Amino acid sequence: MNKPRHRKSPPRSQTQAEPRQTLRIIGGQWRGRKLPFVGAEGLRPTGDRIRETLFNWLMPDLPGARCLDVFSGSGALGLEALSRGAEAATLLELNTQAATQIEQNLRLLQSDRGRVVRTDSLSWLQNKNDGSPYDVVFLDPPFQQDLWQAAIEALELNGWLSPNAAIYIETPRNEPLCTPTHWHLHREKHAGSVSFRLFYRDSEAP
Repeated sequence: MNKPRHRKSPPRSQTQAEPRQTLRIIGGQWRGRKLPFVGAEGLRPTGDRIRETLFNWLMPDLPGARCLDVFSGSGALGLEALSRGAEAATLLELNTQAATQIEQNLRLLQSDRGRVVRTDSLSWLQNKNDGSPYDVVFLDPPFQQDLWQAAIEALELNGWLSPNAAIYIETPRNEPLCTPTHWHLHREKHAGSVSFRLFYRDSEAP
């Protein structure tokens, strides 16, 4: 009697795709749109409630603004800014799959106002800016890598900020930050284990 033949399972790489999750645009032109993003180590999209609060704070600053999403991850902050009227957004992301997904989402939204740069964000900031400075900056690095201070210093020293730039910083709850003396804390809130702050840069910087 012939033994039944068992089909060989395909290699794991063919059966398991990279995990995809979804984020929702909270307001503006693309309000309610759900977009996929790649689940990757250290990638932690800013939650809906925090984003809603943040973009209420930024409402007067976004129309026509040039935005920089430094550790963009899912792209949630840069895409939300574009939805709410930002003129342009540069999204920095080192993870190839995450960067590809942001590019695909921009095509899905039929937007040519977003530019994805596949790079190590801190290395990119440590170059001198030879273009126009940014009006709104989002700084939300992977929490476990302790990149806030180096990024803050590079933003200020290398000409990335416009005279009255708004700088959003998300950290673990009560994480101490040392900011330039001409960065003034405008708002600060906590949500669970996260602290989020919005600073404005003084145009009379020393």
